[in-house]
Amino acid sequence: MNAEDVRFLFDYDEWATRRVFAVMDALDADVWSRTNVVDERGLGGILVHQLGAQMRWRHGLARLGGDRPRPERDPLPTPNELLRLFEAEWDHYHDWQATWTDEMMAQPVDGVPIWQLLAHVVNHGTQHRSEAAALLTTEGLSPGDLDLAEFAEERAAAK
Repeated sequence: MNAEDVRFLFDYDEWATRRVFAVMDALDADVWSRTNVVDERGLGGILVHQLGAQMRWRHGLARLGGDRPRPERDPLPTPNELLRLFEAEWDHYHDWQATWTDEMMAQPVDGVPIWQLLAHVVNHGTQHRSEAAALLTTEGLSPGDLDLAEFAEERAAAK
């Protein structure tokens, strides 16, 4: 997989996550802060974990120094605060993506090509975004289709 393909996957990940956040304004605060809904997490915790995983993978794969971020250990932010944290992380990814090359995507990390690890980051986001979307849908706040094909078709129509 080449660098442009992996950028496409991250663009999809951002698009789909924004669709989840787009319905949050009508969400009851109690629903956001519930725990023990999917395993020990609720809606807010699921999305904070999704962000934390993205942050930790970027820190590790980009070989950034210091402690890896653990937003799951902080008090639960509001949906708008969490969206701002996602936006900051997306900005970091955009900056890092500008350095990606096809050769870099082939480089192994612990024996695994980096593109496969980056595809995992997107797939992990899909898992947790799907959990969040299901919870939102039960509250009458479906984010709509989050399919990769939907994103690809929207993107193609915009060109």
